[in-house]
Amino acid sequence: MRWDKLFDDLESQLESEITADDLEVDAEEERLRLGRLSLRDRIVALHARSSEQSPLTLSVLLVTGTKVIIRPAIIGRDWMSADLVDDSGRPAQCIIPFAALAGISLGAGHITPSLATVPSSGHPSLSQRLSLSYVLRDLCRRRRAVSLLLMAGDVHGTIDRVGRDHVDIAVHERGAARRESAVTEYRLVPFSSLVLVRP
Repeated sequence: MRWDKLFDDLESQLESEITADDLEVDAEEERLRLGRLSLRDRIVALHARSSEQSPLTLSVLLVTGTKVIIRPAIIGRDWMSADLVDDSGRPAQCIIPFAALAGISLGAGHITPSLATVPSSGHPSLSQRLSLSYVLRDLCRRRRAVSLLLMAGDVHGTIDRVGRDHVDIAVHERGAARRESAVTEYRLVPFSSLVLVRP
């Protein structure tokens, strides 16, 4: 009888140690997973849970100190396009480089969902592979006038060229067509100073 009690006690201790080891391994794996999460991953996780009926709305602080309310639409490799939400009710789209984010305000209900792993098909989608320079080249090709919010102010004009790390913008008045007579200056803008693009 005593031996049975001893073996039961040993078995219980062994089960406790194995359970504790498993919990420790699981906790370490979770810490490693969280350590690999990027800001983009967290935005993607939140965006994946949104729907047309319940769109994701974020309060974003830009590096200039400007706070904007946005609804992300497309999330690229190093940028996102979003609808600006303001009191005017006019829909306005923008492009925000992730490097221009100084912070995102989340409610308590968004923290845990933002940490979720989004299932992947194995191949990144086209938008996940597109870089900021590709999107800006598309705007350049379409000859769309844009307003750029920069670290040091604003500029409005038409993108003439897109380099590896900068854009050439022909600066002109808002609403004016890009004609040589309307251009007041040509400015090279490094991507690092780009905060927000509004078509």
